[in-house]
Amino acid sequence: MDFQKELAVTNDNIDNYQAEQPRGAAGFSKLHQGVMFEGELSKKHKELIALAIGIARQCSDCIGFHTKAAIKAGASKQEIAETVSVSILMGGGPAYMYGARALEAYDQFCPEEN
Repeated sequence: MDFQKELAVTNDNIDNYQAEQPRGAAGFSKLHQGVMFEGELSKKHKELIALAIGIARQCSDCIGFHTKAAIKAGASKQEIAETVSVSILMGGGPAYMYGARALEAYDQFCPEEN
């Protein structure tokens, strides 16, 4: 999966939704901003939690967005990998398959580390 291309398509789809339903999109955006701040949990840890849920829920777009955001918040490949392991513990075989995608996304977003 090419996460750069997939997220570009998803962003286009989100833009289309925002044009059709600006209030609904703004509500989700406000929720996102209201949750993803530096608090008792760091933004990095919140992104890792979101990534784990994306893996467990089998959402490829969520995996891409939250892997990228976790990297931006300072997550290392090892932290992503450990998040994948927790997701597998909680989500079994399907989480294993989707968790492997999170590492694929990390490698695509940080090719200089490969």
